[in-house]
Amino acid sequence: MANKRYTDHEKFADLISANKEYAQGFKYSELTGSAAKGLAIVTCMDSRINPLSVVGMRSGDAKILRNAGARVTEDVLRTLVLATYLLNVDRILVMPHTDCRMAQSDESTLHDEIEKQYGVDTRSLEFRVTKDQEAALEIDLTRIRAYPFIREGVSVIGAIYDVKSGAIKFKDF
Repeated sequence: MANKRYTDHEKFADLISANKEYAQGFKYSELTGSAAKGLAIVTCMDSRINPLSVVGMRSGDAKILRNAGARVTEDVLRTLVLATYLLNVDRILVMPHTDCRMAQSDESTLHDEIEKQYGVDTRSLEFRVTKDQEAALEIDLTRIRAYPFIREGVSVIGAIYDVKSGAIKFKDF
């Protein structure tokens, strides 16, 4: 029997239909792969965040890197190296947000919750949760600034996005 997680196209019918409509009016063919405004944004996967709108930009202006909690992981660093050398990025904004699930718990609680609800042991994964977003943000900014492969001269700043007001509170670490 086929694994339905990979073959059930009916669950994606709305996306397929929406893309057909989107492609008919497609207007971004002139964009390149470079960040037109020289910005990369590292933010959370939370669907309440529209990273380009938050900073007054549009498609093509910035590179967007998203993960749970907006943490600077090895993959984020790898991607920022490519972005700073090859894709016109000379500014990096790391932007976690208020009311984040990754800031409301601890590692063991999340692992326990997943195992209890779904019977899956995820303890081999590190979710990188934090109760102190500002401290985590400072650590993540330091990781980028100290990373030897980020292009010299790249500016890095942190901010916390408020999902209730839309405001960004910039942090100077």
